Amino acid sequence: MAENRTFSESWYRVANQRISLRAHAQCHRQMFRGQEWYVVRDPFTNRFFRLRPAAYEFVARLRSTRTVQETWEECVELSPDDAPGQEDVIQLLAQLYHANLLHYDVPADSAKLFERYKSMRQRETTAKLLNVMFAHFPLLDPDAFLVRLMPLARLVIGPLGALVWLAVVGFALKLGIEDFPALRQQSQGVLSAGNLPLLYAALVVLKAAHEFGHAFACRRFGGEVHTMGVMLLIFTPLPYMDATSSWSFRSRWKRVFVGAAGILVEVFAAGCATLVWAKTAPGTVHSLAYNVIFIASVSTLLFNGNPLLRFDGYYILSDLIDIPNLHQQCWRHLTHLVERYAFGYRKSYSPAESWGEAAWLLFYGLASRVYRIFVFVRILLFVADRFLLAGIIMFGVCIVSWLVVPTSKFVRSLLTSPHLDRSRPRAIAVSAAVVTALVLSLYYLPYPDRFRAPGVVEAGEFADVIAESPGAVAQILTPSGQLVRSSQPLIRLHNPDLARDIALTQARLAENAARLRLALAEMPADTRSVRGRIRVIERELALLEFQQNRLIVTAPRDGVWVSPTLDEMQGVWLDRGTGIGHVLDTSAFRFAAVVTQEEASRLFADEIVDAQVRVRGCAHVPVEVTSRRVIPAEQTVLPSAALGWFGGGDVAVDVQSAGGRKTVEPFFEVRTSLAAPPEQLVLLHGRSGKIRFELPPRSLLAQWYRKARQLLQKRYQI
Repeated sequence: MAENRTFSESWYRVANQRISLRAHAQCHRQMFRGQEWYVVRDPFTNRFFRLRPAAYEFVARLRSTRTVQETWEECVELSPDDAPGQEDVIQLLAQLYHANLLHYDVPADSAKLFERYKSMRQRETTAKLLNVMFAHFPLLDPDAFLVRLMPLARLVIGPLGALVWLAVVGFALKLGIEDFPALRQQSQGVLSAGNLPLLYAALVVLKAAHEFGHAFACRRFGGEVHTMGVMLLIFTPLPYMDATSSWSFRSRWKRVFVGAAGILVEVFAAGCATLVWAKTAPGTVHSLAYNVIFIASVSTLLFNGNPLLRFDGYYILSDLIDIPNLHQQCWRHLTHLVERYAFGYRKSYSPAESWGEAAWLLFYGLASRVYRIFVFVRILLFVADRFLLAGIIMFGVCIVSWLVVPTSKFVRSLLTSPHLDRSRPRAIAVSAAVVTALVLSLYYLPYPDRFRAPGVVEAGEFADVIAESPGAVAQILTPSGQLVRSSQPLIRLHNPDLARDIALTQARLAENAARLRLALAEMPADTRSVRGRIRVIERELALLEFQQNRLIVTAPRDGVWVSPTLDEMQGVWLDRGTGIGHVLDTSAFRFAAVVTQEEASRLFADEIVDAQVRVRGCAHVPVEVTSRRVIPAEQTVLPSAALGWFGGGDVAVDVQSAGGRKTVEPFFEVRTSLAAPPEQLVLLHGRSGKIRFELPPRSLLAQWYRKARQLLQKRYQI
């Protein structure tokens, strides 16, 4: 997909220069996607540059005794079809120049070298400041240490090590699946204050093992590791190593293994920790093992193993698809699309070799940037929740690095870039039109505004069926799902202790009646206390007889008798007050929705235009709302446990509360009456779902501004 770039308007800048590749540069051949490439390495900075054979032929012919023009003409004469164009030569020389790989045979070369070195150091310092959340500080050279332990590394990185890894990880995976509920429950306290020291200790140890995994794998296949230090990951000191010499490996599978070595070490450590966690009682060792499991799983899933971030997964993907510098290639492709089709720069070309690769670069470039922004925003909120000042500083740095710097670079390129000389008016007009359309779209155009709230379907009228007397379920008199009449028997309970207690109470009553007669005949002064005991015993007897009469559980009203667990209750002991089921009036249903405090103001402001309910399991069939009523008081108890975390819902509940219905934050309840559902939908009492409230349309900027204000007020009281 490359375009003809034989001539360049900027060629005069380099045509008469006499330059050559520096003597310390190392070159070797590699194969990428079945094509021959040459990799140039600077051993002083451990940086790598990939060149096509035609570009390498040009660089290899550079001499201080002839000009760039003469070298290029020689390449064109020898290979007119494959020789690099002037624009390619300019870009290639610019990259090598900034990397200090070009030698100028003039007295001022040493001064230029120092100037370029100083400029490079300034760029690195600026990058560290802009990338403050991931700053690196090299400390020592571990290569000699790795060489001494290489016999052990060869044993581990081999068939024996693979068998041990598979055995440990496989057995740990089995234990993890069996004990998954306990693992999930323990995650609730992983960020508690008491667990943070253990969490950080596990993080440091695990990341040190991760980096040594990369280093030993790199050294095992002939690479060198000369840099070890500390990086600040969101202001948290962690170890790191530089194993970029693996990029020079000719075998991509060796490069893939080096990239995956850290993840393999973390997974193995998590496997060992799972074995320790499963075999130990609650305590320090047990908690430390769980922290290792938690960190290994979260970091691998969100960071190291995720190819959308420039960590291990990114380099593994680059090697698997044979596209080194995938991030830069995606950026070059996106830049090409803008320059070629928006700005009209005909000499722009894409690094993609086919339409399929172009589509892949476009998708990955957009997806990686969106995911990176999402992760960084979550990190910013996480830091700001604990250190507000640090979060504000990080937010300012991100605004500068993500918005201010790219915008200034774009404007400067738009106004001064030489390759836009002929299409600059169109480029400026297109850019202005895009900015204008963006402003109009965000600020003036109305967009649908809506919000959703979880809730549960309830019968319009219903009554709870409870056990008014303790007893075991002896017989189910009416199956669930039947239409019943008021006072119709539903369940018969059996309680042999109740008959015994009644007999004993009757005996006590008879005894005290005899004492009353004796007191009346011989000691009239004792009659008052005896009569008091008789009244107490009579109340006890009345309660016991009431409970005996309630051993037959009856329907409290007419309706449909519903008890989802009725078949499992046979022989089960029920305490007094235990809920058994409901008797429902199925002629009408309502929906009880839980609305957060952030959205409650819209309910009271009467902004709701329309509302629809969609129940779980049949979300494609909406149910219209005929009326709604907001309960004007904050509540903390959910209408159903199905809406909370314990019941699979989205509402945060207090993990210490019984029943899983007490919420962490207050909410407002909205009760809506539902219209008759379509034929393909059956409404059931207790079925969860969501209600969507439609609001008047408003601009996206207004909607985002409101959400941002709510976020700041809720989290930081700003």
